[in-house]
Order: sequence, then C-alpha cells, then structure tokens
Amino acid sequence: MLGAITGDIIGSVYEWNNIKTKEFDIFNPQGGSMKFTDDTVMTVALMDSILCDYDYGQTMKDYFARYRGRGYGGHFRLWCKSESAQPYNSYGNGSAMRTSAVGFYYDSLERVLTMAEYFASFTHNHHEGIKGAQAISSAIFLAREGRTKEEIRAYITFEFNYDLDRTLDEIRPDYRFYVSCQGSVPEAIIAFLESTSYEDAIRNAISIGGDSDTIACMAGGIAEAYYGVLSPELSSLAAEHLDGNLLTVVKEFYEDLGLEFL
Repeated sequence: MLGAITGDIIGSVYEWNNIKTKEFDIFNPQGGSMKFTDDTVMTVALMDSILCDYDYGQTMKDYFARYRGRGYGGHFRLWCKSESAQPYNSYGNGSAMRTSAVGFYYDSLERVLTMAEYFASFTHNHHEGIKGAQAISSAIFLAREGRTKEEIRAYITFEFNYDLDRTLDEIRPDYRFYVSCQGSVPEAIIAFLESTSYEDAIRNAISIGGDSDTIACMAGGIAEAYYGVLSPELSSLAAEHLDGNLLTVVKEFYEDLGLEFL
C-alpha cells in the first residue's frame, strides 16, 4: 500500500538507471525525476476493486485507459487493449508488485493465499505468477501479524521454495534486470529481511539494480507491514506524486482498515 507505492515512486528513477549502492539521496535523485509507475496504478486498482467489489479485470483495464504511459509490460498492454478477459499465462512480476493490499486486507493466512491467487489469475495464471503474488502477500500478512523475520523467511522458503539464504552482497554484483517473479520476488524479500527500517529496505532493494521500481515496491509493502507507519517525509512522497483520484482510493482503503493515513 503506501509502503509499496512509495517504493515504486522512489525506485522509478533507477529502473533504467541502475545503481549498485545504498548511498543515494532519496529525495533529490540524480539522473531522473520520481513518478508513479504501473506498479502503483495496478496496486490502487486492486484497492479499488476490493473496496467496491468491482471486477478486477475490468478495473485494471479502466485504470490502464486512465493512466497511459506508466511503463506497462507489452503483454499486459495488449491484454488491456483487447476485448478478452482471459488470462495470458504470465509469470511476470506484475502479479506480485500489485498485491500488497491482499496481505493487509484479509484476516487469515489461508484467505490471503486464496485471494492472492484469485487476483493474480486475472492475468498471471502461470504457477510462478501465482506463487510470486502469494509469497509477497503472505510475507505482508505475517509481518503485520508480528512474526519475526526468521519466521517469515522459514515460511516463504518452505511454502514457495525460494532461496532466501543468499545475501544482498552476494546478489548485487551479478544481478541484472529480470521481470519474472522467480527472478525478482525472492530478491525483494531478501531486501526486506536484511533491512533495519522501512527506508533501509528501499535502499536495499534499489541497490541490487534490476527492475528497481518493482523490487522496491514489493520490498516496501512488506517493510510497511513489519515496521509500521512510514516517516512523514517518506509518506509525503505519495501525496506529492499521486493525483487526487489515486490518493482518494488509498485514503479510503486505509480508513476502511482503520489504519493511519499520512
């Protein structure tokens, strides 16, 4: 939610301008201007769908039409422009980057897993696409339930067979751009597991390079659930960069959950 959205906005500068360091100015980045991307658009679309009981497939298409040019993947663009409602067997990380609301909204792990699969499967019905969405959603649920990092690591490793025993220092030198769940979801979770704060999780995520906005979005969603409310300076990035329609949906979602908003 705000953690995922803020991670996306911060990471947007570095998606095509990768850096391999944690030392960068979050608020005054060099090499580009911060913006929200497709990660944020589809995250908010999912919030809207949950709040209003909309069909998520149609909601995604509506949001795509409203927010063009936000870095959507090629297959997703074609799907949004088509008349078809059928999924296209994707295992891209789009299913995982948009799923943070699932981990916050539902009140049991079983329900989180079921709904993560449901929302992923509108487009990403490949088992790896579903697995990625379930892994991020369940990590968020476990984090907000107060589980330790080692408990989260153990559950994700057992349930999804992701290798979470690598360190960022081991990953960083050779890591490159992967759009698949299997090539980015474990790295995002490791960025969270090695973090000491929300901001540190975002720095970790961006520091490995690759699909920086999406990795920071996924890590940021888990970090928000684990560490709590973002600092005023970081949470204000959402207010500064989102338009009124997106911000209204996010605010209503937080209010529905009884959570502090900005």
